Amino acid sequence: MFRSLNRVAAGLFVALGVGVASVSAAEPAQDQFQFQDRDVARMVSLGGSCHRCELSGRDLSGATFTAASFTGATLVGANLRGAELVGSNFSGSDFTRADLSGAEMVGANFSGANFSGANLSGAEIVGANLIRVNMNAANLSGAELSGANLNGATLTRANLRDTEVFGATLANVSARGADFSGAEISASNLSNGDFRGVRFRDASLDSARLTGGRFEGADFSGASMNRTDVRGVDLSSVRGLTQDQIGRACGDGGTRLPPGLTIRSCRGGMIAPPAPPRPPAPPRPRNYATNN
Repeated sequence: MFRSLNRVAAGLFVALGVGVASVSAAEPAQDQFQFQDRDVARMVSLGGSCHRCELSGRDLSGATFTAASFTGATLVGANLRGAELVGSNFSGSDFTRADLSGAEMVGANFSGANFSGANLSGAEIVGANLIRVNMNAANLSGAELSGANLNGATLTRANLRDTEVFGATLANVSARGADFSGAEISASNLSNGDFRGVRFRDASLDSARLTGGRFEGADFSGASMNRTDVRGVDLSSVRGLTQDQIGRACGDGGTRLPPGLTIRSCRGGMIAPPAPPRPPAPPRPRNYATNN
């Protein structure tokens, strides 16, 4: 066990520029290493825990964080390209402008973390906890977020082109101006989210739930909407929506569509657009008495 810890810690601290002493595996864990940073030493003694670590600008490319706890850590501008953050806890950490391209972030907890302006292109973020994260203007193009929970996340102006977000939770997100072009968002929950001005061009929204969301000015050109649930959704001002697309989705009496489009009920049958009000009845003729 200690030999494995030696190898993992040595790889991490070489990246941090911290010296590692050669010691016997029989010695207690807290006495195995000589470090320049006392916080780092505490992290190893606690089996991978480093609360509020300051790692901004560090080169941690290819580093391995397995079942580690870095809650509240600061990694602003850090290089984590190809790093493995598996089953680890980074809740409340700051990854502003960090490079996590190609990183493996499977089953990790990033709740409340800040990824503003971060590069997560091609990252594998499967089954991760991303509740209330801030991904404002982040680059997630080509990333995989299948099964991830982004409830309440901020995705304003984020780049999610060609991402795989299958079976994910995007409920209550603020994603105004984000780009989901070509993304796989099938079987995902987008309920009550703010998607105003979002680009869904050529995206797959099959079996997704859009109920309660805001989509003013969103672009649905070429999007696949087989069995998409748009009950109660106002789509009257979206762009690129055709009858062929919306005819494969389902809604209810509260669904609003662009002029000329109709949708079937999620309970079966077609929902006709609201009928125009009837013109007022002409006034009844009146008989006027005349004096002869």
